[in-house]
Amino acid sequence: MRLIFLGPPGIGKGTQAKLLSENCSLAHLSTGDMFRSVIEQETEVGLLAKSYMDQGKLVPDRVVMEMVQERLKAPDTACGFIFDGFPRTEPQARGFDELLSSLELSIDKVIALMGDDRILVERLSSRRSCSECGRITNLIFSPPKIEMKCDHCGGDLVQRDDDKEEVILKRLEVYRNQTKPLVEYYDEKGLLIQLSGIGTVDEVAERIEEHLDKKTTGESC
Repeated sequence: MRLIFLGPPGIGKGTQAKLLSENCSLAHLSTGDMFRSVIEQETEVGLLAKSYMDQGKLVPDRVVMEMVQERLKAPDTACGFIFDGFPRTEPQARGFDELLSSLELSIDKVIALMGDDRILVERLSSRRSCSECGRITNLIFSPPKIEMKCDHCGGDLVQRDDDKEEVILKRLEVYRNQTKPLVEYYDEKGLLIQLSGIGTVDEVAERIEEHLDKKTTGESC
């Protein structure tokens, strides 16, 4: 099965995508991980992407598509994959469809996790990053054993600028503006499943499984 997970910052789509990918032996793909990988490997597309990022510019869609195409050639995607947070815009979705068609592939379902802004702001503003090792801790879901100290290395926990409330609200607004046409695009194609992403990890995972057929979550995984 080939799936796409969409959702605003803080909704937990990465957690759910990873969980389902492990349960069903599907490759978990995120553009962030892909960017880091191709840049570290200094591939042609990686160096090109880095040239834009070093200038503080958005990486053009054509470069993103080249990177995605490269990743889909890896053996671990043969049995299926889950794209986490990609595509982000309707033009990317159309480009992705063209790419998949050229590879004789198609998307089976698009899972869109939804949530109230108030809860998402609370979740994100409770995140802290270790100043030493960079690990993320959530003061609500995984409070540190020692106040404001990283459980892993003992470093100080700090709040990143993009986890401050005013920045979070802007990120949510940008997400809504970008994603509305994207959601409509997949809905018109009959691929969209909209679900609440609010609840425990297990509760949300159960909702997702209820809306996917046995080919995805059962014995065929």
